Amino acid sequence: MAKEYRFRGVGPGGKPVQGTFMVNSARAAKAHIANISQKYQLRIDSLERKRDYLYKVMIPNHRPFRGRQSAYTKEEVEAALIKMGYQKFKISPVLLDINIRPSKADIMMFIKLSATMLRDKMNFGKILEMLAEEQNNRVMKDALLQIESQLRAGMEGREVFNRFAHVFGKFPAYMLGLATRSGSMADVFEATSKFIERDMQIRKSIRSTLITPAFAILATIAATAYYVMVIFPQTAELFLKYDMELPTLTRITLELSEWLGKTWYIWLLAFIIPALLLWWWWSTPRGRIWRDRNIVKIPILGNLIHKMSIEVYFRVFSVVYAGAGDNIETIATAAEACRNAWMEDRIKKVTIPRMLKDGEAFVPAMAAAGVFTRTALTRLRTGQETGNILQSTEQIATYYEAETTYKINNAIEYIQTLIAFFIGIIITLLTVVSADIAAISPPTY
Repeated sequence: MAKEYRFRGVGPGGKPVQGTFMVNSARAAKAHIANISQKYQLRIDSLERKRDYLYKVMIPNHRPFRGRQSAYTKEEVEAALIKMGYQKFKISPVLLDINIRPSKADIMMFIKLSATMLRDKMNFGKILEMLAEEQNNRVMKDALLQIESQLRAGMEGREVFNRFAHVFGKFPAYMLGLATRSGSMADVFEATSKFIERDMQIRKSIRSTLITPAFAILATIAATAYYVMVIFPQTAELFLKYDMELPTLTRITLELSEWLGKTWYIWLLAFIIPALLLWWWWSTPRGRIWRDRNIVKIPILGNLIHKMSIEVYFRVFSVVYAGAGDNIETIATAAEACRNAWMEDRIKKVTIPRMLKDGEAFVPAMAAAGVFTRTALTRLRTGQETGNILQSTEQIATYYEAETTYKINNAIEYIQTLIAFFIGIIITLLTVVSADIAAISPPTY
């Protein structure tokens, strides 16, 4: 979560300077300050992080009341309370300051309600104040109040919302800032809420098709390993003391249990180490590009994931193009929002340079990236010929939304069937092994 910092210092002419910025860590703040001081020849005297303070105000003949206020120093909160006429109070910093980012559902609801009230010709500042009062998430509430204050002070909307990209997300913040300078804020807000809603649906679909089945399989394997390594040997040992011959299946299972008992840590490391290395590799820019380039090659699901990214790309493209009208900015913004690092890399390194440096037309430059399907390129070419690119991109997004929604539901059912079949086989094998050992009759003396 980004934090706000304030610096104070002296400029080259001895003039006091002050400014604020937002970064994710204290280390990043120091690096930013070093860059500023070197670039503008400043002498930095102080660097303060904005944090929350709790205050308790005592009023004669009344119950004390408590509150919470964000400030750079304790003295600022004290000065504010004195200005309000209070004399007796206690102020303490929040020791455990946990800022929980609002969920996508909260952000979507805020944008939808804003669009509805904008349709009713309400003032946007009043909308922000009203929705901030109804917010349960403190981060979201503070963000809305600060946005309202900064807009009222005359700051440019795009700059204001970009400051809170860590709250809304990069693309929603960009679109909300774009809406403040567009001719129809309500239309841009509605389009943004639809994108967020669709993005939530896509994430849920991917989770249902990939993550949930993976956890089900891992849980089944872990439960089976525990049975074979712990429960089964304890039962079989009851018969070993009679020095009797065990059935073949029971003997094989005991040997497997003994072998796993000696080598389990090797198998665990063989799983954990590659998983950690893969996670680290995927956290790097090159790793993300490699992952997204190869994930589209996965049988059945890869093609659907690829088409979902194409759908998101053209949905964002149509929304941004309608509000901005700048081809290059629209192409770059849509590439960043499509959630596929490979597509983003190819579009930024192939499509945009061809258009800027070589003067190539839009559709051939898009085709050169090698990340779009033939269907999408054909529809784009038709839109270019008829002079209606915007309508073509909307049609592509709508088409792929319908196709992927239908096919992903079929894929989920297919994967669930395979998992049920896998679990059924495991349960059957465990039942057979348990029945085999249950049939043993120890000798009677």
